[in-house]
Amino acid sequence: MTRIIADISVSLDGFVTGPEPGQDNGLGTGGQALHTWAFSDDPADRRLLREGTARSGAVVLGRRLFDIVDGPKGWDDTTGYGAGEVGRPAFVVVTSSPPESVRLTGLDWTFVTTGLRDAVAAARERAEAASADRGADLDVVLMGGGATIASALDAGLVDVLTLHLAPVVLGAGTPLFTGAVPRTLVQRDVVTTSTATHLTYDVH
Repeated sequence: MTRIIADISVSLDGFVTGPEPGQDNGLGTGGQALHTWAFSDDPADRRLLREGTARSGAVVLGRRLFDIVDGPKGWDDTTGYGAGEVGRPAFVVVTSSPPESVRLTGLDWTFVTTGLRDAVAAARERAEAASADRGADLDVVLMGGGATIASALDAGLVDVLTLHLAPVVLGAGTPLFTGAVPRTLVQRDVVTTSTATHLTYDVH
């Protein structure tokens, strides 16, 4: 069964970027510390990254995040999604208008202009097709940014929330849960490594 999984790194004070994020500084000042776990040599971190990216049948992201990863200082062969841990899932971008051009032409991009719900539905179709091809259940992963994940949670589109809690206090930046719809989650898994606490919740 294809699940919708929101997966994001967050600071102890609830920020998913540091202060002043932008095109050339996508994670904001100090925000790189949020993703230390993804480049760690800790065996548990490597396993979680490998398992998380391997289950990705399709990936949803917002337009601001797309502009960062497709920008001149964005992804390359060493810093792309999963960074050597997975093949190339389909990517679905929520946007008001498609970009005029794409730098990362080797990736499968779909641009959905009719809202987040339609983008998630399109990603589910791609993930289900990939599941049939591979003969294994694959999921839709919402990788961000923070506003996209928060909106998906508020809209009831998410089945599982995975937070990678980094041991850093950023003080400011992009908050994940400001103004969120109140809800109680079911804790499913906690993995503590040398670089982060990985939390998994079922969303009902």
